[in-house]
Amino acid sequence: MMAAIDGRMLGSLIIQIVVIGLIFWLLNWLIDYIKLGEPFNKIAKVVLAVVAVVFLINALLYLVGKPFIAF
Repeated sequence: MMAAIDGRMLGSLIIQIVVIGLIFWLLNWLIDYIKLGEPFNKIAKVVLAVVAVVFLINALLYLVGKPFIAF
């Protein structure tokens, strides 16, 4: 299985995951910094977490050649 994964593709994917992780961290920090009201704070964090999970699932599926969102 690992022999079928191109090294350049894997390197690019790791860089994308690191960049998206930094963006996720910054948005999470921003939500805490601006101190949204309680229902909006929870909703914003849940939406942010769902987007991050969908991105990571798509990245893992990209490794096997079947992403559900093509970039």
